[in-house]
Amino acid sequence: MRWCGSGSVWRAGALLALLLPLWELGCWGLISASGASGTQNQAQHTAGGPWELLRRHKRSWVWNQFFVLEEYTGEEPLYVGKLHSDVDKGDGKVKYVLSGEGSTSIFTIDENTGDIHATKRLDREEQAYYTLQAQAVDRLTNIPVEPRSEFVVKVQDINDNEPKFLDGPYMAGVPEMSALGTTVVQVAATDADDPTYGNSARVVYSIISGQPYFSVDPKTGVVRTALPNMDREVKDQYILVIQAKDMVGQMGGLSGTTSVTVTLTDVNDNPPRFSRKNYQYMVLESLPVASVVARVKALDNDIGPNAEMEYRIMEDGPGVFNITTDEDTQEGVIILQKPLDFETKNSFNLRIEATNRNIDPAFVHLGSFSDTTTVKVTVEDVNEPPVFFTQLSKMVVSEDARVGISIGRVSAHDPESSNSAIRYSIDRNTDLERFFNVDALSGVISTAKPLDREVNSVHNLTILAMESHDPTQVGKGFAVITVLDINDNPPVFAIEYETLLCENAAPGQVIQTISAVDKDEPPSGHRFYFALPPSVAGNSNFTLRDNKDNTASIVTKRGGFRRREQVLYRLPVLIVDSGSPALSSTNTLSVSVCDCDSDGVAQSCGAVAYTLPAGLSTGALVAILGCIITLLVMVLLIVSMRRRKKEPLILEEERDVRENIVRYDDEGGGEEDTEAFDMVALRNLNVIRDPKVRRDVTPDTPTFFPYPRSSSSLPVYKTLPDNVVFREFIWDRLKDADVDPSAPPYDSLQTYAFEGNGSVAESLSSLESLSTDSEQNYDYLSNWGPRFKKLADLYGDGKSVFS
Repeated sequence: MRWCGSGSVWRAGALLALLLPLWELGCWGLISASGASGTQNQAQHTAGGPWELLRRHKRSWVWNQFFVLEEYTGEEPLYVGKLHSDVDKGDGKVKYVLSGEGSTSIFTIDENTGDIHATKRLDREEQAYYTLQAQAVDRLTNIPVEPRSEFVVKVQDINDNEPKFLDGPYMAGVPEMSALGTTVVQVAATDADDPTYGNSARVVYSIISGQPYFSVDPKTGVVRTALPNMDREVKDQYILVIQAKDMVGQMGGLSGTTSVTVTLTDVNDNPPRFSRKNYQYMVLESLPVASVVARVKALDNDIGPNAEMEYRIMEDGPGVFNITTDEDTQEGVIILQKPLDFETKNSFNLRIEATNRNIDPAFVHLGSFSDTTTVKVTVEDVNEPPVFFTQLSKMVVSEDARVGISIGRVSAHDPESSNSAIRYSIDRNTDLERFFNVDALSGVISTAKPLDREVNSVHNLTILAMESHDPTQVGKGFAVITVLDINDNPPVFAIEYETLLCENAAPGQVIQTISAVDKDEPPSGHRFYFALPPSVAGNSNFTLRDNKDNTASIVTKRGGFRRREQVLYRLPVLIVDSGSPALSSTNTLSVSVCDCDSDGVAQSCGAVAYTLPAGLSTGALVAILGCIITLLVMVLLIVSMRRRKKEPLILEEERDVRENIVRYDDEGGGEEDTEAFDMVALRNLNVIRDPKVRRDVTPDTPTFFPYPRSSSSLPVYKTLPDNVVFREFIWDRLKDADVDPSAPPYDSLQTYAFEGNGSVAESLSSLESLSTDSEQNYDYLSNWGPRFKKLADLYGDGKSVFS
């Protein structure tokens, strides 16, 4: 089979010389399939040159490369090449089959002639070559007549891609004042065309915009400075346009551009400069210390750390003024360090120097990186308060000083030229108890009350001094008065001692060690002396031993102490201090006798319970018990009788008998008020409980209507009219009250303002009935017993069974 390429026309000059030696082998070379075996056999017996070796390995299929020009824009399919087999005799029995990459979508083959065409436009940048397989088969049986072989269709490049800067646009910086040729940045452009074929991918660089300040290397793309000493303060940013062109920059080449922004970074090449050589400021002499007096600033065209300043005062200011740098604004802040006094000095001329904090040695030759200016500060006079000659006065006074004695003197003056008179006073917030006075004119401080060092040993007074002509001007001074101690407090026991003495204590035993305290504070310290008063010095129980160390020991003189004989001993102790004059006090030490165990630990103290010498007889104990029981029985009987005693149910005639009217805010609603009162309870009257008759007592008042004993005699309310039902119900309740001694002995009248329209029982109010022309008969009240006698007299016809 032969392979015939389609490029013999447009590549004839270059390829023809290479293809001529192979022409006898076919278009690219041919070996028939039928002669393959004979050739191999011949190679086994024949030794020849290179042609013989080539014939030994050649096959019927010899593949080669086809070249297809990319970006073909013709209307007809592009001819690629021709495929032909030696087996094909031209009789149409052989069919050519194409497979592989793009065999159906891009490439087609004429099965009769073997011509291969490309049906689509190819792009080498997408795919540079395609690998295909070719085979000749029998048209009728589809049986391969030659083995499958593989060939490559390579896409031939054309210059259809411009260079591109993949990392652009670029940002770069270079220090200002840099030397000529300083590297700034390197740019790089890529071309997607085939770098192995022609000049399509060979790029050169050039600068379109940015001259004459910068240049670019045509081959490497390195951007450099083209002028020396470029000044950031003149122009700090440049925008360059760099071009990359393929075809080595020749005519017809494609190009691409990018921008490079070059920023000149700052260097310290500018010294600070004050805008003025003289500044003037005015301040009040009353300006507080640490206040800001003025602000000055030296200008520096540099930025950042290169513009940071340090300020210092060179003349006439140190000590009174100080200057610091405001880190935010780089200003020099002048601060007052000492109070100003117009009368002493009314102006200051400050010479201030500003220096760069970070100086670059490379630019020292440009000159000094500092500048100076003069600041004149004028002090204005103000009306100042009086000033004490001594701000803090220290004085001492004895605590026994008499009232009115002078302690010391304070003095103040008016700092103004007017020298106004001064008046003095004490700030009473510092002397609430008014122990001291000050003379308003002279400033002499004296005592106003007796002093006690033990209460307050130091007094801190604030003395006020004010001008006579202007009381608003007040100066303050301070006086510290220390109260000196005298021996005016006797020594006493250090604590309240509880001394325990065992009954088995031996003579000479120390039972207590005592000490003393004294509120006074002598300069040489305390020294106490202990002794027993002469009145008890000769007692036979205890003695005292002074230990010479401000303590003393209480020692027993004898043994055999007994609680039954004496429970508590009181021992007076005399304590004397070492003051001048010496003071003493007598303190009493209580000694309790206790029962102790073998280790001397107290078990019980205090009085002992005495027992009778002889026990009581059994008869005496029984008699005492019987008396006690008899008394208890009598008390119970008295209580029981008091409970059984009752008050008469009917009040005496001569006593004031009144009705007890109870008013309720919640009036009844009658039968129509179905929520306030359940009428069913009144109508269901057959459910009547047994009368609650007291079983333990007999009623004092006789019952005129004996209560029925059997339930068979109970009236049946269901069969009675409504008005009779209520009347019978009330009668039954009346009988219950007659036999119940715990019922209240007063009439109870309930008044209802509204009874409800259409009530069957009509109004129940007796007062309302009385105020109307009611014809109701109340004679039945006379039959209700003594309790209703008063009602019967009021509402009846005047006749009563009791009259």
